[in-house]
Amino acid sequence: MREIVLDTETTGFSPEDGDRIVEIGAVELFNHLPTGNTYHQYINPERTMPAEAFEVHGLGDEFLADKPVFREIGQAFLEFVQDAPLVIHNASFDMKFLNAELGWAGLSKLPAHQAIDTLLIARKKFPGSPASLDALCRRFAIDNSAREKHGALLDSEILAEVYLELVGGRQPDFALSSGGTAAGRAGSGIGGQTRKRPAPLPPLLTEEERKAHAAFVKTLGDAPLWQIR
Repeated sequence: MREIVLDTETTGFSPEDGDRIVEIGAVELFNHLPTGNTYHQYINPERTMPAEAFEVHGLGDEFLADKPVFREIGQAFLEFVQDAPLVIHNASFDMKFLNAELGWAGLSKLPAHQAIDTLLIARKKFPGSPASLDALCRRFAIDNSAREKHGALLDSEILAEVYLELVGGRQPDFALSSGGTAAGRAGSGIGGQTRKRPAPLPPLLTEEERKAHAAFVKTLGDAPLWQIR
């Protein structure tokens, strides 16, 4: 099953008021494991950056001036996501902006049912508890120390870990999957057949402990079950 974990950064809160997307980051999962395939794009919003938005993500007018506008990258973005479910934290916000940009570019919009909202999942699973991305990182002991400012690709990578916890726990080899292979993991018991040890490990009991145990067994009276033939 292919899924895309996605995040955006914008100039504000409302495309109806002229706010635009300035960054898209996305991570591809297959069967809940990262494939190493990502999408990352900075976008020229064709407007000045409000100071409040700059404080959130640090993307200023000078940095974005030479980046492509959305209509130049929109089709490539659609080709990356295709019809895969889009895992987004507070999905209504990002989907609102993405569909506004796609509409302005004359491209097909994303259907609402394509989005999986991790914010709603977290609120249902932990009612009354904080459900921000940072709060969920603390709950699941996920390291987000590199998140000094919001960044779409970093946030999507962190959200991928949060999402896997929300839906039932991270895969045992989640952190190793991008660097290992199925063959390399085959003998580990994770995703493959376990192998028998060629020679049994030596006992950890000392001779003194073994004799003490034997003396204790004799005090039990009837023969222990494991000695009955």
